[in-house]
Amino acid sequence: MKLFDAHLHIIDPRFPLVENQGFMPEAFTSKDYLKNIERLEVVGGAVVSGSFQAFDQSYLIDALQNLGRNFVGVTQLPYNTSDQRILELNQLGVRALRFNVNRGGSEDLSKLDYFSRRVFELVNWHTELYINSRDLPEIAEKVVQLPAVSIDHLGLSKEGFPTLLSLVEKGIKVKATGFGRIDFDAAEAIQAICSIDPHALMFGTDLPSTRAKVPFQHSDVTLIQDALEDRQAENVLYRNALKWYLK
Repeated sequence: MKLFDAHLHIIDPRFPLVENQGFMPEAFTSKDYLKNIERLEVVGGAVVSGSFQAFDQSYLIDALQNLGRNFVGVTQLPYNTSDQRILELNQLGVRALRFNVNRGGSEDLSKLDYFSRRVFELVNWHTELYINSRDLPEIAEKVVQLPAVSIDHLGLSKEGFPTLLSLVEKGIKVKATGFGRIDFDAAEAIQAICSIDPHALMFGTDLPSTRAKVPFQHSDVTLIQDALEDRQAENVLYRNALKWYLK
């Protein structure tokens, strides 16, 4: 089955890396990524900036050039980045703005409303939130009013999952990624989200799974196929993310 990998990281020590919460990642280059997915039919993906890459895009531009067609970028930027720079990044394949609430390294949440609207109006980028769903109630009202938002890693926690589901009902997208990061049953969560909105969920490998208790396994794909009917599994593994990133 075709896959669009909606969430992956490239870590190339040739470019700036910043220690985050005492953590410095090991190298995971574009070449390493392609080797890891050679048994999967990956037809595109989203390279996501991590906390340890802060506001650097040099690694991301290089990665998109190496990975080629149908790979796009998700980056972290300060809110006062110029329109010209945003337009340049859009031309280079960046398609989304990330707020890393869980780990830091990105712009502050106080700029969420302003900056999300600005990049959407300028270049049609959506906003991605790496946030524990138990913290979503504080910003839920603001999030649902934004033009386009996705939330990483199934929201991470069972405690906040009901809030996540309420946001899905209002059009928020969710990434079916990082199953080794969550504290609840991934298959049940996937079924619950798809029952509300069959177009909300997007699969990603989360490679190289930095700091995850359990890294990505090929069985994560099988889990989705077993949890859903064939057409719905295709939506989660391929169609939903393809439309979200390459529309």
